[in-house]
Formats: sequence, C-alpha cells, structure tokens
Amino acid sequence: MSDTSAGPRLLGPADVRSLAAALDLRPTKQRGQNFVIDANTVRRIVRESAITADDVVLEVGPGLGSLTLALLEVAGRVIAIELDERLADALPATIREHAPAQADRFEVVLADAMRVTELPGPPPTALVANLPYNVSVPVLLHLLALLPSLERGLVMVQAEVADRLAAKPGSKVYGVPSVKAAWYAEVRRAGSIGRNVFWPAPNVDSGLVAWVRRDPPTTTATREQVFAVIDAAFAQRRKALRGVLRGLAGSAEAVDVALRHAGVDPLARGESLAVEDFARIAEALPGAGGA
Repeated sequence: MSDTSAGPRLLGPADVRSLAAALDLRPTKQRGQNFVIDANTVRRIVRESAITADDVVLEVGPGLGSLTLALLEVAGRVIAIELDERLADALPATIREHAPAQADRFEVVLADAMRVTELPGPPPTALVANLPYNVSVPVLLHLLALLPSLERGLVMVQAEVADRLAAKPGSKVYGVPSVKAAWYAEVRRAGSIGRNVFWPAPNVDSGLVAWVRRDPPTTTATREQVFAVIDAAFAQRRKALRGVLRGLAGSAEAVDVALRHAGVDPLARGESLAVEDFARIAEALPGAGGA
C-alpha cells in the first residue's frame, strides 16, 4: 500500500537534464523554453501564489514538470496546458514517478493556450505559471477573458513585461498591457527571479506578477469597444487623445465632445488615464455604448 501522505519529489538540475536527454529535447527560443531547475524557486512561486487545497490550479507551459510538482504539494488539482507534444506525452509519467500520491489530481491538455476554448474537469480557480515569454501578455489576457472562474494568480514573465503589467497611470512603462490587465484584476509586482535558476539561462531577467480578479468598470460599452480605445490611445503614445482617437470617432469634433462628456482633457495622453477613464471614453464615442 503506497503512502498517500508522501509529498512530491521536486526536480533538481540533474533531473531536468536527464528528462530532457531522454526526450532528445533541445530547448527552443521560439517556444520560450527555459526550464526551472531550482526547487526553492518553484516553492517560492507556490508560496507567493497563496493557493490552497481548495484550488484547482491552471498551469501554462509546464515543460518538464518542475513547477507542476511543487503545485501538487498544495493544490487540490492541477490542469496543465502544454503546446509541445513530446513534453505533454512525457509529463504524466514524470508526475507518477515523482508524485505518485498526487498523480490522480493532475491532468495535462495538449493545446495552444492562445487558442484553447475549454478545459476538462472543474473550472480552475487560480493561474500559476512560468508563461512562455514570447506570448506571455496575450496568453494572460486570453485566459482572464475565457475563464471568469480564475479568482487570482501568479505568473512569471520577463521582468520588463512584469513592470508593464503592474504599472499605474503616469508611469513611463504604463501602456496597453497595464490597462487591459487592470480591466480584469488588481495587479502587483511580486518579486524578481534570477537567471541562474533556469536551464538554459535566459538573456533577460524575470519577474513575478500577482493578480486578484475584480469586477470590470461599470459601463454600457463592451470590453471590445473599451479595448479599441486603449489600443488607439497608445498607438502614438506621445500624442494627445484628441488626435489619436479621431479614427474611432470620425472627426476631431466628435472626439472633443466624447472626451468632455467623459470628463477627460482632450489634450491628455493615454498614459495618464486609468481603465475607468477609457471605459467612459468608449461609452461616449459615437456608435459605442450608450452614445
């Protein structure tokens, strides 16, 4: 009879390289494959995520299973989305070997996280992942839109992207990712991760971003209409709103009227506005919301 109380045995550098060698795997930049080889790092990520045994955790890009095993120490269930067929096929065996007592609480889905439309089993309540750096923002925004059951999350991304996601109005790095993420959640920077915990070591620093779901701004405009205003406002971020929004409203006069109605200075720039401001602008523009 197996010991059902035994926790997972986490992967170290030798384990990761051995698993990769068995698969004849050479990590590729194209898929953002940098595997975590440090057990303390994955434990830290799980700790910072504040997940519990009540959570169904969604992981994106589990790779060889380093973070997956740490998640299974705590979470009630883990669903992992993996794009690489070799990795997806190998992962269940790794889980059975390193976490036999938790293997029945794990499932891997072979899919592109950018295109997934549904997941098996109970809806996930938390997203905890080392996101592929080349698509981290679109993946995060897609999953936030697709899965309203996600209450909170912690993701590791490129440090520069982490700064953008958590930026507030007025910051030099505040932009489209900042505002769109704020539509869904309260976002904060949750720490930094060194390069030496990865194999191969990336050429960029990494950062942790934590978020907690919140209700979007109250508005009669749709999310698509609000996001169109956000995209336009930052397409030429150094220009005033009255100029960059003309393509959405049809004329400068219509933009001025909409901005005044929304309580926004026509000479303001997008980088000074909160997501609620963009929602009011979308609502006031001709053809959008209640206008």
